[in-house]
Amino acid sequence: MTTPRVLDLFSCAGGAATGYHRAGFAVDGCDIADRPRYPFAYHRGDALEYLAHLITTGEIGRYTLVHASPPCQAGCALTVGTNQSQGWGGDHVQLIPELRALLDRSGLPYVIEQPTGKAPVRRDLSLCGEMFGLGVLRHRTFELGGWSTPQPAHPRHRGYVRGYRHGVYRDGPYVAAYGEGGGKATVTEMQSAMGITWTDVREELTEAIPPAYTQWIANSFLTARQEVLV
Repeated sequence: MTTPRVLDLFSCAGGAATGYHRAGFAVDGCDIADRPRYPFAYHRGDALEYLAHLITTGEIGRYTLVHASPPCQAGCALTVGTNQSQGWGGDHVQLIPELRALLDRSGLPYVIEQPTGKAPVRRDLSLCGEMFGLGVLRHRTFELGGWSTPQPAHPRHRGYVRGYRHGVYRDGPYVAAYGEGGGKATVTEMQSAMGITWTDVREELTEAIPPAYTQWIANSFLTARQEVLV
């Protein structure tokens, strides 16, 4: 069988990419920032422009699947309320409608990942760190284009996320892998909690999703594809 290949858009440091790699995919990443720690083949540039180029030239045909994790600040539950109260966020552009239109043009199955919040994505799949025994909760929503998979059971959380909330400190089995201070996780704690060891850049870790999520998605996709072929 030909090795499946995934195009990883808005790739950041490769949290999503590593999960696909572990499931047997070849991976090509694209991000607008320089990502020297990204562990796979990489194109630096605007993800939407690059996707449009691949479609126009026909090069998109070398891929089996597209994964996209566009910037979430315009619709993330952790930032929307704060942005409104402080008058921030006017420069956060919602890229998902344009991204989805390009993905539909590509003709390929796809995955769009976003934090649980107000982003305009279908909630075809929701994953949580507790499903994989991780040290973060990190709830994420996934829109699945051109394929589907059953939603796995969401196990009961074992306790609190460690840190301050509304002025009250609580201990717990999970760390907060975002921001700084207030009991938030250290870089080392984030690496351990999410299973990400190849970068020690805080900004990259706070934006990453655990590879366990996309390894599960990749295996589910391959199973669904095999069922269609049979």
